[in-house]
Amino acid sequence: MWSYEKKLQYPVKIARPNPALAKVIITQLGGPDGELGAANRYLSQRFASPYPVVKGTLTDIGTEELGHSEMISAIVYQLTRNLTPQQIKDAGFDAYFVDHTTGIYPQDASGNPFNAATFQSTGDAIADLTEDLAAEQKARVTYDNILRLADDPDVRDAIKFLREREIVHFQRFGEAEREVSSKYPGSGKLTPAPFRTRKNKNNRCIKLSRI
Repeated sequence: MWSYEKKLQYPVKIARPNPALAKVIITQLGGPDGELGAANRYLSQRFASPYPVVKGTLTDIGTEELGHSEMISAIVYQLTRNLTPQQIKDAGFDAYFVDHTTGIYPQDASGNPFNAATFQSTGDAIADLTEDLAAEQKARVTYDNILRLADDPDVRDAIKFLREREIVHFQRFGEAEREVSSKYPGSGKLTPAPFRTRKNKNNRCIKLSRI
């Protein structure tokens, strides 16, 4: 159960529309390393996590990622409001407009819709945390790329905040991974299976790889 506070985690106040930039930024809503995927990844992984510290971290960060999805949606909305037909055409926003008008639809920068196949949930703390660490770094890289393309200070301000949160999340997942590894040293490790053997035509045993 969540309590919803009717304000963004960080203010988004964009004065100038820019549909071309919106086409790029929307990838952080529905793209492979976007906020919607992150929220679903962490809030799915938490159910099967065997360790309280990991479950708590996943719940905290997954909840925050929902707020970041809201921020990205607000950015895209403000960049595309009150557009003229000519602005839509000039910015190459017409393909999106035909399908969604200026509604907020989760997709990547290439137009591919959000796909849950971009994340995994295994129930193994080390496997999931390793994926989560990588996910935060990939999201950080995407924000870096957006900042290379965006020159609007109103947009850059919000994107810089989101980028910094990816770094904080990476640090928190690292702390959780280290705690699991130190407190539960067998986590993520399977007992090695015995070697299989078979006999060749000369009746000699041949050692095979572990299974």
